[in-house]
Amino acid sequence: MVKNLFSLLYSRQTSILSAASILMATMILSKILGLIRDRLLAHVFSPEKIDIFWAAFRLPDLIFQIVILGALSVAFIPVFTEHLESKGKEDAFEMAGAVLNVFLTIFIAVTILIYIFARPIIDNFIAPGFDPERQAQTVSLTRVILFGQAILVLGSFFIGIAQSFQRFIVPALAPIFYNLGIILGIVFLSKGFGITGAAYGVVIGAFLHAAVQLPMVWSMGFRIKWPLRFFNPGVKEIMRLMSVRTLGLAAEQVNETVGLALASLAPVVGSVTYLTFAQHLQVVPIGLFGATLAQAALPILSSERARGRIEEFKITILTTLHQILFLALPAAAILIVIRIPVVRLIFGASQFDWTATVLTGATLAYLSVGLAAQAISLLIVRGFYALKDTRTPVAVSLIVVALNIVLSLYMIVILKLDVWSIGLANSVAAVVSAGLLFWTLHFKVGKFDLKMVLVPFIKMLMATVIMGVALYVPIKLLDQVIFDTTRTVNLLILTGTSSLFALSIYVALVRFLKVRELDAYIELFKRLGKFQTKLKSKEILPETV
Repeated sequence: MVKNLFSLLYSRQTSILSAASILMATMILSKILGLIRDRLLAHVFSPEKIDIFWAAFRLPDLIFQIVILGALSVAFIPVFTEHLESKGKEDAFEMAGAVLNVFLTIFIAVTILIYIFARPIIDNFIAPGFDPERQAQTVSLTRVILFGQAILVLGSFFIGIAQSFQRFIVPALAPIFYNLGIILGIVFLSKGFGITGAAYGVVIGAFLHAAVQLPMVWSMGFRIKWPLRFFNPGVKEIMRLMSVRTLGLAAEQVNETVGLALASLAPVVGSVTYLTFAQHLQVVPIGLFGATLAQAALPILSSERARGRIEEFKITILTTLHQILFLALPAAAILIVIRIPVVRLIFGASQFDWTATVLTGATLAYLSVGLAAQAISLLIVRGFYALKDTRTPVAVSLIVVALNIVLSLYMIVILKLDVWSIGLANSVAAVVSAGLLFWTLHFKVGKFDLKMVLVPFIKMLMATVIMGVALYVPIKLLDQVIFDTTRTVNLLILTGTSSLFALSIYVALVRFLKVRELDAYIELFKRLGKFQTKLKSKEILPETV
């Protein structure tokens, strides 16, 4: 039985859809664990204390995203796979070892510098609005989390190696173990160490992230050899490929850092927590609907571009874009309308009072205005990647980040608004980003048929607005007349029944308006119901009338 289990975990996924299905399933589980982690934080600590944890997480995560994720997301897997196929496993592993040694050395060097200069960086750039005591605690937690992120480097490179061999199950489980480690730290270490226990949980999670993958990459033949080698042609190639993408990642990380710093300056203490929790809720539908569909579309788009089939490329972009909007628009409406019940269900605890709930809900609502725009941007960016154009998305990212920072600064520093204004600035920037990306791609591929773009979108938007009203009415009536929503069970029934009612209205409307994306999803569910091993929903051409 144990042998069969390992055989399943280490098995190859030979189709894009099977790999995407695993990624989506494990992403859902990871997101659920992430929300449980946030719920435990809200239960055990006050928002003022949680502020310290999230502020401490920002700097180590920034360095990790820029130094490590930039290499892995763009360059490592293609280069490793090329070495594997052309020069064999031994050469590929030698290259991987050199890459790991170089990037781990860079990361450790940067980590040492941050460890030394953590105090001025935290005080002036990460949490300038904190009082001296909270700044000192943030510095202490940052140094603990830095150690965890160094371990995470190993696990991240293990993911790259495993996915190059088309093993997706164990790498997809790694982030789940990472969140589990943080949960263990909160549950078992918080009594003795306070909020520092959560930081120790990050170290535990990073260790589990790497440890769960080590047996598999070991069985594949990967070894860290002595003496350590740093020179390999693959290292130079990865550095070249990741250079432009790293600039874009750096801009995104600066954007998040400025948002957190401004939240620390917001009038209400605890605003860093409110912003972070709202972002964690908002990214769930973006990850499920935007990231997964965009990731699945990339190989198809790349193939169509390679074969010179630009018209098919354009149809694939529009079809996938409408499929993302079909799910993202109602998800945004639900989060906007039932923001308070959702926040209460996820984070409601003795330490998380009504003020915290209202501000988190307001921030979530304003962030959700740009949810659909963020989701489709993930697809459009991959359209540029398929065209081997990494410069345009980075240029757009720099413009949008600058816009977002200016708007956030104006609202927080000049107008003295609450933390929800950062959510509003993010949404404005997201809509501008989606518009710029689409318009640029529009001309790059020889123009889309704008009627084919707009007609389905307008229909779905109309259905979403009506659905939002249909959701608002029962929420208000049932909350005031029938349900005592101070009880969790009643609150769950209220949000569940109201959401199902609203979604049924949405489905009825899109069917009446003849939105063809509905047919694609119905076909997919039919195939799921028949337990077919290959799930392939029909590609539906956008409407021409």
